Amino acid sequence: MNAQADPIQPLRDDFRRRLEFFYSRLKLAPPYHSVERAITHFAALLQGVSPEECERISTDPTRLWSLYRRAMVESGLNQKHRGIVAGLIRSKQITDLPQEYEAFLDTFLS
Repeated sequence: MNAQADPIQPLRDDFRRRLEFFYSRLKLAPPYHSVERAITHFAALLQGVSPEECERISTDPTRLWSLYRRAMVESGLNQKHRGIVAGLIRSKQITDLPQEYEAFLDTFLS
């Protein structure tokens, strides 16, 4: 299926890659079922959004990361490994994540 047929798919794929990168940098196995639930939730947030709006979202990092964060929280993904991740954050052991990943890290402390 191409992006024309499903404008949400490239955004879903990007969210998946970002979650995989996030967990790999934390040196944690991703909670696969919860990751899939978060990706499904993210896609649901975009249901009914026009292809043009999906394109605008994809080029607006602030808006995109806000949606990623929302999907992470509303799906419960940030509840998995919560104690471990919060401990890594507090002990400042997470040093090699790009700044935008703060949107994910903050969810483990709130």
